[in-house]
Amino acid sequence: MIRVILAFVAALIIALIVTPQTEKLAMKLGVYDEPDARKVHTGLKTRMGGLGIYAGFLCGFLIYGNFSRPFLGLLLSATFVTVVGFYDDVKNISPKLKLMGQIIAAVILMVFGVHLEFLTIPFTDSIINVGLWGYPISLFWVVGVCNAVNLIDGLDGLASGVSGIGAMTIGVVAYASGLNSITVVCVILVGAILGFLKSNFHPAKLFMGDCGSLLLGFLLAVLSLMSVSEGATLIGLSIPILILGLPILDTMFAIVRRKINGKPIFQADKGHFHHRLLKMGFSHGDTVLFIYGITFLFGAIAVLISLLPTLYSLLASLIAVLLIFAGALKLGILTLSDD
Repeated sequence: MIRVILAFVAALIIALIVTPQTEKLAMKLGVYDEPDARKVHTGLKTRMGGLGIYAGFLCGFLIYGNFSRPFLGLLLSATFVTVVGFYDDVKNISPKLKLMGQIIAAVILMVFGVHLEFLTIPFTDSIINVGLWGYPISLFWVVGVCNAVNLIDGLDGLASGVSGIGAMTIGVVAYASGLNSITVVCVILVGAILGFLKSNFHPAKLFMGDCGSLLLGFLLAVLSLMSVSEGATLIGLSIPILILGLPILDTMFAIVRRKINGKPIFQADKGHFHHRLLKMGFSHGDTVLFIYGITFLFGAIAVLISLLPTLYSLLASLIAVLLIFAGALKLGILTLSDD
């Protein structure tokens, strides 16, 4: 327990120290996020703060000291995806090249044995061995969650806060399932995120950049995948879906919206759900806090689903799905307008 506390505190302190220093590096390299028609911030902001999250997470991980094959694979692949994000922040690489980097990171992870092998079907005792299908499913899962977090990084503290709540939720469910190592890694990640949030919450002094958003999405995907691989039920994979339910729908309809409007699917617009909240009259800070509240709600539902008897778990799942779609309709996420 003492080592876990030390790992959390170290992750928090290192992120607190390193994050402001990334601003100097970004200024030296000329890595700024300039305001434009689709962005809501004003003035130049550096976008390498994610290196602070990585530094905090790395320090906490080293103190915890679990270097078993799966966790070593997690560390190496997370490092690789952070490097990809860093290179994108500096060079602004093409979406296809960035996607290839995410795929390679997922492959590195699978080489170390982390992939879906079986699924425990919710509300039953049935177990399905997915066989070779586990590899493409794992790849699709990691890349999908990675990009979902990347796409919600549009407001001060939004992606980092939502990811922190997601990590906390995965940690609680893992703890309830007796998966202590996954719980500890989630605790370390939360510490690193909290350290970063001091500089990123509205009004943000700096942004995390792709090196941060890709790292957070990757870790959420992998930790949920590992929880299933270690014997937790399918709820392990459903947590990011619940936590990122609105962003995932937002991403899907953004792709459809851009296709219908004849725009590249990777071209950013101002039709995302946080933009729509701002148009409804929410302030910047209130928008972020509102989304935090939604995320906490779905996180609580995810925990309940993992703990409640079958019938109540099914009811909670249906409520969660209905709430996600109701929220999507209310915010206009399901419309095909790109503004």
